[in-house]
Amino acid sequence: MADFTILTVCTGNICRSPLAHLLLRDGLADLGVTVHSAGVGALVDRGMPDQSLAIARSLGIVDAEAHRARQITADMVREADLILPMAREHRAAIVELVPRASAKTFTMREFGRIASHITDDALAQAVQDGATPADRMRLAVEEIGFSRGEVPPPASLEDDNIVDPYRQSDDVYAQSTAQLTPAVQQAVSLLRKAAGGL
Repeated sequence: MADFTILTVCTGNICRSPLAHLLLRDGLADLGVTVHSAGVGALVDRGMPDQSLAIARSLGIVDAEAHRARQITADMVREADLILPMAREHRAAIVELVPRASAKTFTMREFGRIASHITDDALAQAVQDGATPADRMRLAVEEIGFSRGEVPPPASLEDDNIVDPYRQSDDVYAQSTAQLTPAVQQAVSLLRKAAGGL
């Protein structure tokens, strides 16, 4: 495989996972990374709600209106190099669908939390045998997996989830975005460093 593929996942695939998908896509656009999203209970063919579109625009995303929700499939899971569900319940559904996907599946906030603890030296050592940027990113995902048990857990398991804003107030949309964007930034930073071999 030449490209590195990321799959983001939430429930309906209209709020959290498409926003994560679009931010990751834009943040990794020059690295040959394919990013897409799906839902475990997708509102198939539905677009993002107005609040999510407004948030996407405020974050510099210019084509959020084009998004249409898709239902997750086992093939999507198998083909992805990294799977980033928005909550632990989505991670459980993914692993139930394809048990072998466990090693490459992290909640968005979990991945960001672990990534923030990986030193540049440790990352450089982990990815040094990667022949291509995509190979190095795959090795970085392995390193995140190896570090899963070594990084201190969150104070509460809920802290690895991103709150679902669907049909909630603007304040909940803002809270969800505030939880999502730092995790995306941490993931983009780690993957960009890995791709470049530091």
